[in-house]
Amino acid sequence: MSDDLTACAGIVQRGDPDRFAAVMAAPVDLRRMLLPLYAFNVEVARAPWVTQEPLIAEMRLQWWRDALEQIGTGGPVRRHEVVTPLADILDAEAVHALDGLIEARRADIDKGAPEGRDALVQYLDETAGTLLWTAARLAGSQTEDAVRAAGRAQGVVGFLRAVPDLLAKGHHALPHGDPVEEIRVLAETGQQALRQARASGFDRAARPVLAVLAGASNVLARVARAPEAALDQPVDPAPFRVAARRAAIVTFGRI
Repeated sequence: MSDDLTACAGIVQRGDPDRFAAVMAAPVDLRRMLLPLYAFNVEVARAPWVTQEPLIAEMRLQWWRDALEQIGTGGPVRRHEVVTPLADILDAEAVHALDGLIEARRADIDKGAPEGRDALVQYLDETAGTLLWTAARLAGSQTEDAVRAAGRAQGVVGFLRAVPDLLAKGHHALPHGDPVEEIRVLAETGQQALRQARASGFDRAARPVLAVLAGASNVLARVARAPEAALDQPVDPAPFRVAARRAAIVTFGRI
């Protein structure tokens, strides 16, 4: 790989090991697309968290929006280990979608509680759902409804696993109300999204991208059974199941 792609791989491996493992299960040509896309997501996701100053966080997010604008206009693009390879893979639709993802991440800056359950799910759709569908579409998939439902489930899993850390950092991550009940309902929302994704079905092009959901079903089931545990420490998928699940997804499309 080029130096830029190697740098992107390092960013994803350190910042998003689940997606990195999924990328490594994908064909080599697809990795060249997924690595800069997921490295972009890591950088955008952590932008609101690397500073306590809201203005600086806004500026960091705006930097990425400006980079996307350069890519979208087709003019000169700033030299950067993520932006440079990203410019080679994005089309106009992807640029627009990822700009919306950055806008959604602005909610992380004030660290306030979501307005309600619907607002939280919308946030997950606009971040994890948008990312998964963008990756699948660029890989050639046309099964948008199924992939977006899978993206919601994956977003729920990522959020549930992050809740203990978010709370420790003073982020009011959950809607106001009984936190255990909010965790339980969110896990059930993820399970419903998985069922919807399975019922809709995926085309072959989406399968390697969906490998990131290898541990999703296991995590959602465990949290739904014992939601109180998810407040104290991250609920990790059973390691012995993840590899088998990943292979089943890539081979048969079974999430």
